[in-house]
This record gives sequence, structure tokens and C-alpha cells, in this order.
Amino acid sequence: MISMDLFADAPEPAPSAEDPHARMLALRAQLHTWAHQYYVQDAPSVPDAEYDRLFQELVALEAAHPQWVSADSPTQRVGGKPLEQFAPVRHAVPMLSIRTETDTQASGAAQFDARVRKELGLGEGDAAVQYVAEPKFDGLALNLRYEHGVLVQAATRGDGETGEDVTQNIRTIGQVPLRLLASAPSVLEVRGEVYMRRDAFEALNERQRERIAQGHKGEKTFVNPRNAAAGAVRQLDPAIAGQRPLSFYAYGVGEVTAPEQGGPAFGTHYDLLQTLKAWGFPVSSLVELACGATELVAYHTRIGAQRDALPFDIDGVVYKVNHLNLQRQLGFVTREPRWAVAHKYPAQEQLTAVLGIDVQVGRTGKLTPVAKLAPVFVGGVTVTNATLHNEDEARRKDVRVGDTVVVRRAGDVIPEVVSVVPPSSDDGHAAPRGEVFTMPATCPVCGSAAVREEGEADYRCSGGLYCSAQRKQAVLHFAQRRAVEVEGLGDKLVDQLVDAGLVTTLPDLYRLPLESLSALERMAEKSAQNLLAALEHSKQTTLPRFVFGLGIRHVGEATAKALARHFGTLDAIMNAALEDLQAVPDVGPVVGLSLRTFFDQEHNREVVRQLRACGLTWPEGPAAAPLKRTLAGKTFVLTGTFPTLSREQAKEMLEACGAKVAGSVSKKTDYVVAGAEAGSKLTKAQELGVPVIDEAAMQALLADPEDGA
Repeated sequence: MISMDLFADAPEPAPSAEDPHARMLALRAQLHTWAHQYYVQDAPSVPDAEYDRLFQELVALEAAHPQWVSADSPTQRVGGKPLEQFAPVRHAVPMLSIRTETDTQASGAAQFDARVRKELGLGEGDAAVQYVAEPKFDGLALNLRYEHGVLVQAATRGDGETGEDVTQNIRTIGQVPLRLLASAPSVLEVRGEVYMRRDAFEALNERQRERIAQGHKGEKTFVNPRNAAAGAVRQLDPAIAGQRPLSFYAYGVGEVTAPEQGGPAFGTHYDLLQTLKAWGFPVSSLVELACGATELVAYHTRIGAQRDALPFDIDGVVYKVNHLNLQRQLGFVTREPRWAVAHKYPAQEQLTAVLGIDVQVGRTGKLTPVAKLAPVFVGGVTVTNATLHNEDEARRKDVRVGDTVVVRRAGDVIPEVVSVVPPSSDDGHAAPRGEVFTMPATCPVCGSAAVREEGEADYRCSGGLYCSAQRKQAVLHFAQRRAVEVEGLGDKLVDQLVDAGLVTTLPDLYRLPLESLSALERMAEKSAQNLLAALEHSKQTTLPRFVFGLGIRHVGEATAKALARHFGTLDAIMNAALEDLQAVPDVGPVVGLSLRTFFDQEHNREVVRQLRACGLTWPEGPAAAPLKRTLAGKTFVLTGTFPTLSREQAKEMLEACGAKVAGSVSKKTDYVVAGAEAGSKLTKAQELGVPVIDEAAMQALLADPEDGA
């Protein structure tokens, strides 16, 4: 429950029955302030219901007095008739492009600094040049024109000289002020980027998929946030544009009333950005001052490391000489400023050709169509394969052999085919395409039937451990660090063991003879002895690790821990009735049925018996008392080194109380537990205002969660 004391500093405009016009002006001012706190500062000062109450009062007053309705009223954000076309807008100050640094490595920053110093005639003994470093948003450039503090026009960049009037659509963006909060020059043009947050993009596409499934004609999903944002900005119907969740960041100005006519006299670009914030515009918290090449390189590296965790897409960073007098001294070349550069990261999307479509078999038998690609450098690596996820997805995107496709790779995410580039030919007729992809009826590895369960998107091989592809993945899963952990047993060695017929089921690992191991390629007697020693060491494990290592579908680490706590012994888990399994926290009907199906198969029980016979053992005991899930629904992130607990121990304690432990910080994070040498997660928490606690406070929460409520 939120205390109403938090809103004590947000007085409501006083009623004025005698003067409705004054009341309307007061309501507009208050609603603008609250909207700025909500959309720009991300710090709402009143409940939504209170905002809505005053908003409806203003609606009623404007309906009764239409002669006093003004364009800057909060009620006018979404309105107006659909347009037939956009009117052209000639920019008072051209929206020029910025030169792109072709070196996508950090060294590109140093090259830019060297060019600036050379143009300024600076030597080695001269002071470092100060820059403003900021993210390069992957969105749509926009010019907002204000006259006497009121938004009168919004225009796209266009060709730099002439753009399109998109005022009605831009008025729907909550972060764009309709009236400035502080006194501003009589003419002010603010430049910035319209973009769509990743979570908003996913939510939009989910709604689109639902509409497509419901049979709505003409609907489609969007390729990426930038295309979705651009489509919303250029939507002829502002009511539809208002349904597309857009955001805005300001990063510069166009035409501004001159200082001699009462306009601002900025000394630096950084001062300009701070003034824009004071006027009510959102400016990215990632904007920083940087002195010289070393700090530019550090910024490029740091933002690059955060890139995939950011809530929006960026394709690089921008460096601008901070002092405006130096900008004027540096000037322009071919209509590009010498004082700024866009330093991009390796592209995350590229075009390439589909050479074939294969089907891969996963550990649980999942059959995944994979596009075989002409090699393409994307996201910092050369990509030759990209997932199509499943048959439905491959058909929805209509990916076929011979197509030119957009491939995306971000961070460590598996490359995927985003979309197909429509085929064409010089004579105007579409070029012939390959056949529509259809999942094969049998597993491409073992020939067993490919089956698709009711309500499932995926096909699966029915061969189980009989299928060598599943066999290899089952062994790797069993031997991984988070399961039973067999040090030194990696992909290539497992391939050899399975291909040579030495391992056909998990217990075979513990029966491997030294002579057969030593005879394998790249395996000498010493290596073989090390592997046998690692296997012997792995026999002493824990019940959760063993259950997780069995590779039961839908049973992850947290579920395995919950089962072990609830039942105490493996036999109790194996023999539990479905309703008893579903009594375990985190075990619902799907997981319970998967467990029951697995242990009802005699060959799976035989695997367990043989593993025990090979000497695998773990501590067992009576079922633990039911844990109070006092932190259910709370999300924690762990970072740094704790005084008395390992991160794994802290994670287990939190999960035992029902909490979720996530790997990255977001607005949905409830607590960040920070220890010594905490890194970027701590910084992110501080930026988002997420509560940060130490190990002692976490222990207190575990003991009495009301203390942290």
C-alpha cells in the first residue's frame, strides 16, 4: 500500500465556480506538471485516479466552454481527423546528418579525437578536448517547434531541408510537452529522436498477433522497434498513432531566438541539454561529459557492454565537442559538422541469402528449423545459421530457400531470421522462390516419428535416448556445472563417446574403460585418467542437481530444488501421485504431468537404478516443513561479493521463500542485493531508483519480509 503522504506536495488547483476559464487554466497547468513527472521523470506524484479525476473535470469544462479550448490542453493529445497526406515543412535550420565513424571498434573514438585536435591545431602538450558523449538512438529524427512555450509543429527530418508535418501524431507522445514548464524563448526548435521501447514493441506485436489470430484483415507484426516507431509517426490517423506506444529523447536545437532578442546564450552543448531538461524535455541519463580520447574509448566500451540490456535499441554512440565556440571554429565539411561523429557498433541486422533449411534436434527432442545462410558479419561475428524457431514461425515469415532475408544477432542471443526481403527481378516479375517449409514427418537423425502435442508449437522426436542427437544433449545436460558436473566432459568428447558407441545411456559414463578412452582421438592416457577421476568425483552430488540432470522436460533448477525440499528423497518424487506433485510450489499441471510421464517410463526408472548402482549418491532425509513463500511475487537481482554467502546460496535462500532471482535489473525489479565490487547492475539500479540492500538487509527480509514492505 502506498502512503498518501507521498502526495502531500501536490496540491490540487482550487475550485473556482465563479471563473471557469481560470479553473481551466489551473487544471491544465497542474495536469502538465503531473504528466511531466509521470512520462519524463518517471516519478509520478499522484495516483492515476487523481490525475483522471482532474482530467475529466477539464474535459467537462472544455465541453461547456469550447471557445476556451486550446491546442496545448492535455485533452488534445489524441484528436483530430485522419489526414489524407502530410504537408511538407521546410526546416528553418537544416537537419544535417552527422559523419559516421567507419571503425566500429573503440579505436574509432581515438581517431575522431585526433582529427578534432588536428583541426584545432592542438599539440601533445595542450589540454584534452571536452566532449559530450550520448547514445545514438535507433529511431526517427524529429524537429519540435515551440512558439511562446506552446508546441505548434512537429516535423520529420525528411531530406534534411524539408520534412513532413506530423504534429497530430507527435501530440500523442506523453514525453513531448505541449506547453513548456519553464520560461523559454519566443521561438524554440528542439531536435530529438522518437523511438519505441523494447517492452512496448513486444507488447504491440503481441496485440498484433492476437488481432491476426482473430481474423482482422490487413494486420501485421512489425520487424523491429524502429520500423514500428516510424510507421506510427507516419500514421495518417492520429487515433491509431495514439495506440502505438512511442517515446522521445531530446538531444539538440534548431532555430532559437537569438540572445540579443532575449534568447538563451549557451556556452556548451552540455549546458544546452540541461536547459532542455529544465524546460520539460526528456534527456537521456546516459549522456556524459568525456575529456579526450581515453574517456571517449571508455564510454564507447561501457555503453557497448550495456547495449543489449538497455530498454531501447541503439546502434552506436555520438560524440560532440562540448564548447560551442570550438564547434564554430571547427565548422562543417560537405554539410557535415567536423565537431561531431556517430560511432556505431557492429550492425545487429544484415541482409543475406538462405542456402537451405535444416532441422536440428534438441536435448528434449525438440525439432527446430534452422536457416543455412550465406556467411554474413552481424553483431560482431560471422553468422552462417539462424533459427526459425518452429514450423508456424517459418511459415508466418514465409522463409524459403533462395530468399534474401534480414538476419539479427544481438549480444549472445542466437541469430534469427527477422523477415524476408520481397523478391524482384529486372523485368518487373517476381523471381521464383523455393517451396514453403514443412516439418518432416520423421526425425532427421534417427528416423523416429516427429510428433506435435496438442496445444504445442513445437514438433518433437519420439525416439528418446534411442536418438543419438538427444543422447548427446542428454549427456551434456547431465554433466553440466549446474547439474551433476563432470569436469572436462565437453561437446567434442561427448560426440566421440556417442559416435564410437561407448555411451548409449547415462550409466555408460561410469563404466568407461581406460583403454577405450585413451584410444579416442586427442585423448592420451593422462587425459583419460583425468576424465575418470572427474566422473568418480561427480558421484557425490545433491538431490536437486541429480533431478535437474535427468533432463525431465519443464523441470529446471528451481523446480528440482522445490521437489527435493518437498519430498526429501528421490523415491518419494518418483512415486508421487500427480496431485501430490502439484502440491509442490512452482509445480502446476504441465510440470506435474511431465514428471509423472517421465517416471512412468520403465526405461527411465532403469536409468536411475543403474546410476545408483554405479555409485551415484546424495544426502536424503525427511520431507522439509512447508516453507512460507513470504517473498512470492518479488524479484531480486544479486551483484557483487557477499560477506558470508555465495551468490548461489543467496539465490537458493530467496527462491526458497518464493522470490524470483533475475539476471538483469529493470523497472520490475523489487530489490538489488549488492555486495563488494558490485558492477553495472548497481549503477542501473541507482538510475532506475530500484531499492539497493546489502546481505544483512536481505537476511532480515527473509526473516521478516514486512520489514521491507
